[in-house]
Amino acid sequence: MAITDIVLIVVAALLLIIGIIGCIIPGLPGTPLCWAALLAGHFCSLCALSWPLLAVTGAACIAVEIIDNIIPAYFTRISGGTRAGSIGSVVGALAGVFSGQIVLIFVGPFFGALAGELIHDRTDAKRAFKSACFSFLGFMTGTGLRLITSGIFAVIFVRSFF
Repeated sequence: MAITDIVLIVVAALLLIIGIIGCIIPGLPGTPLCWAALLAGHFCSLCALSWPLLAVTGAACIAVEIIDNIIPAYFTRISGGTRAGSIGSVVGALAGVFSGQIVLIFVGPFFGALAGELIHDRTDAKRAFKSACFSFLGFMTGTGLRLITSGIFAVIFVRSFF
């Protein structure tokens, strides 16, 4: 085993770990980092990752990132939410990240969207709550999709050794 193979495997493993964490933490490109791990693995002589496989997984990565950006806006729109709720959701997610509490990372978007909607229109608490619920649902759907895709990438990477 050459030193370059060891370095590539370590780099790929770190990219997978950071990528999977990035699927949960807003702001880190989780799925692209996991795909980058596959790319690093391709150059390792111990892995059997072909260019066609990288092309398919790369296309899947791009599709997941596009969908992940569309889902929250779609859920906000169908719930009657406003831009203020969307901004509040992002602020809540970031506040959850900076708090260091894993629970707050997940509930932050809900409370942020609720606060944003109530700041926008204090007279309609029912609509604000509905929008916050849909914002949370959109966040969890996107997070789940990215985690599943990144998990599949991790399995592909591990199986490439066998």
